[in-house]
Amino acid sequence: MAGVLSNPLRPAILAAARSSRIERAITRAPVTKSLVERFVAGESRADALAAAGRILGSGRAVSIDYLGEDITDPAQARATVEEYLVLVSDLGGLPGAAGSPDFCPLEVSVKLSALGQGLPAGGEEIALGHARAICAAAQRHGVWVTIDAEDHSRTDSTLSIVRELRSDFPWLGAVLQAYLYRTENDCRALSGPGSRIRLCKGAYREPESVAYQSRADVDASYRRCLDVLAAGDGYPMVATHDPAMISVADEMLTRRDGDAEGFEHQMLYGIRDLEQLRLVEAGRRMRVYVPYGTAWYGYFMRRLAERPSNLKFFLRSTLTRS
Repeated sequence: MAGVLSNPLRPAILAAARSSRIERAITRAPVTKSLVERFVAGESRADALAAAGRILGSGRAVSIDYLGEDITDPAQARATVEEYLVLVSDLGGLPGAAGSPDFCPLEVSVKLSALGQGLPAGGEEIALGHARAICAAAQRHGVWVTIDAEDHSRTDSTLSIVRELRSDFPWLGAVLQAYLYRTENDCRALSGPGSRIRLCKGAYREPESVAYQSRADVDASYRRCLDVLAAGDGYPMVATHDPAMISVADEMLTRRDGDAEGFEHQMLYGIRDLEQLRLVEAGRRMRVYVPYGTAWYGYFMRRLAERPSNLKFFLRSTLTRS
């Protein structure tokens, strides 16, 4: 969600996110824990629910992500589904969880690769079945679901599954990443009546053949995608920490709807809390993306890659403790 390409070390950090050797070194470093806690609510469902309760109490909404991706073990994919089924049941019982017909303060975010999308035999069908089970449970408990974006190689499969699921769950959200060349057209295709689109800048390492590489080009694409969503009939979810983009989206979408109830802002857990609360005080809908679980490494590295301040804090802490 944050300012993609603002960190000159971003390519190296994102490459490290795929390295098992570097993962072992970083996850074993004692200093890592304190910074991970800045971005991740905890390792257990109880930690996530406690964080969600605090956020709901402040007038913000939540989207909870059980961390995990690129699962290649069918049993592990099934275990991820079971975790989500219990999570949505627990979420439905939280105080302050009541929403309205057009707005639910409780949501879970799901990566299809964590549900078995990458399994060599029938992965797409397996992920579709697993996602369908999560959506059905979420609907029973009054919880929304958004299908998260991953790297570009999964986009066609992911959006195909989203379209299939929307026939039964028209409220299902989808994430689109503005740094991909294709996203402006995807916004047009997916912004029909009742649809929910979370627009972010993008957090993966993508080649020049499929994605804009400069910050200026990504920002321009984000604005164009906002224009498309504003002209559509759906519910835009503006996922960015960039003050300029927040201001542009707020003005554009408030003007479109005549009020602030036809869209929402979204930010990551642990980033710009004061701005999140300012938006709530200004009468805006504000949702916080709350990750939890033990598989935090890839998510953590993408947060370091997005913002130089995060990396500087991590390195400073490492040098201080060494």
